[in-house]
Amino acid sequence: MGLLESGQIIRDTYEVERFLGEGAFAEVYRVRHRFLGRQAMKVFKRVGMSFDEIQEMLGEAIILSQLKHPNIVSVCDANVFDTKDRVCGFFTMEYLPGGSLDKFWRSHGNQIIPIETTIDLIKQVCRGLSQAHRENPPIIHRDIKPQNILVGYEADGLRARVSDFGLAKKVNPLTLHATAAGTLAFKPPEAFAERKGDSCAADVWALGVTLYLLLTDQLPFNVDPDLGWGNHQAFEKELQPPSQWNPDVDPALEKIVLRCMEKRPTKRFATARDLLDALESWKRPVLGPNSSSKRAATSDISKSVLGAHSPVNPEEGRNLASAALAKAKQDGRLLEAADLMEEAFNKSPSLRMKYADKVRLWRCGISM
Repeated sequence: MGLLESGQIIRDTYEVERFLGEGAFAEVYRVRHRFLGRQAMKVFKRVGMSFDEIQEMLGEAIILSQLKHPNIVSVCDANVFDTKDRVCGFFTMEYLPGGSLDKFWRSHGNQIIPIETTIDLIKQVCRGLSQAHRENPPIIHRDIKPQNILVGYEADGLRARVSDFGLAKKVNPLTLHATAAGTLAFKPPEAFAERKGDSCAADVWALGVTLYLLLTDQLPFNVDPDLGWGNHQAFEKELQPPSQWNPDVDPALEKIVLRCMEKRPTKRFATARDLLDALESWKRPVLGPNSSSKRAATSDISKSVLGAHSPVNPEEGRNLASAALAKAKQDGRLLEAADLMEEAFNKSPSLRMKYADKVRLWRCGISM
């Protein structure tokens, strides 16, 4: 049973709408602020904490309030509320109905995400993460992965935001390292070494794994979760270049991807800013009149490399889309219609191509 219930009112300000998900330390709910509309509320599972303990748990909210950037999820509020007999800590963030990059990726079914879309999203993530890496001392995220990147439509197109800074940490100003933490499949070789080091270059590795996944529907290395930090041998195999899975990946882009996952940290891009510069310089080759682009073969099974997930459900997607179209005809309901349509996209891949432009117009307040 969750900490909150649908319809519950928090601090006379927030109405709980529905449960969104949970992590090791917190549950996340969609709530409606009485004046500001929908937000996402992260509620700490540990209740009855002292003020000092709650303040420590709010470290993520404090970091988010400092790292103001369009490609980092923004924090709205942080506070406590009383349950039956205990105090519970929470903070609220902007709500993105499209959800995570993981959902966006899965919503493409047996199709690989177009390369231009993938590069655009990763560049946005780099811009946000660069804000953290340029702090003094640098702040490292330590858990970059598709589940911790939010994607949603705005008036000018897709926007990606880095989220879940719960494991973020300032590096030691002398060594520029911190202890390793995060999701094993996205950790670099040095994280599994005796000293278990994390750094800006480790965040770059995680970005590289994410980029490789979006380009190929595969993970670059087989990291066994049962072995935990004992996965030293996972990196002994030769990394298969992404063009083996997706022939649309040209040599210049492949070079960037492989540099992100150099096994020696000093050979990688040092920071997210360096990776961003490389991606900004990359230009997709112009195909000649006699050239043809082949789409890499994929399957629904390949989308399971990150574990089980809710299957694509075209019928549910169509129902959500119909509800969104109906809501868009009502005065003052365009943003709600856009939110609903983005949920539909995650259920039926074909809807994204059909209605994405309409959602962007709705975000501008234009009904067509």
